[in-house]
Amino acid sequence: MKRFKYENILPILAIETSGNLCSAAVLLEDDIYSECNVNKKNIHSEILFELIDNTLSKPNLTINDINTIAVSEGPGSFTGLRIGMAAGKGIADGSNLPIISVPTFEALAWQISNYIVDNVKFGIANKANRDEFYFAVYQKLNGKISEIKKLQTHSVEEINILSKDLNCIFGNYSHSTGTEISSPSALSIARWAYIYGKDLLTFDYDFIEPNYFKNFKVKVKK
Repeated sequence: MKRFKYENILPILAIETSGNLCSAAVLLEDDIYSECNVNKKNIHSEILFELIDNTLSKPNLTINDINTIAVSEGPGSFTGLRIGMAAGKGIADGSNLPIISVPTFEALAWQISNYIVDNVKFGIANKANRDEFYFAVYQKLNGKISEIKKLQTHSVEEINILSKDLNCIFGNYSHSTGTEISSPSALSIARWAYIYGKDLLTFDYDFIEPNYFKNFKVKVKK
């Protein structure tokens, strides 16, 4: 197995496919990166590898220049997560690179925290199915992000109650106070992996799976 030192984690190739956003990024240094994004539904399988190739080609890199793969693990779109995770695992396995599976909501909360002031308490609510949303609450305190309410699934009615004391809600939650930033960019996935992903880095690709969070259920109209 390839010997790896965490200080050699960069460059990171990151993939985000948990929602409508299909995104790839290469983080070379904290402020040096390449990124490609397409925000369109149901095209991830068609364009993901093209985005990866374009992201690598901009700084004249090849996969041989990459040291780590980071993939958004979910929760999110079941199909999108499968596409992104399969791509990330395939590239990592084929190039003998370590992989970091990044919690999607934590990466998104971290991304949001870079644009808000201290003490703001905010929720993230994304559709899980027709009747439920994935929902978590975070707060920025002293420049750091804290999870106030653990990620769970809730109905719209429950979220209306739980969100009364929040400053704002992000995600694809249909609400007058909602702000539709529903998934992190691949660049945020890369940066989260770089800052927080040390303990998640692994070569055991078979044990890396999307975090679906709940079982898929097919509903039949009566």
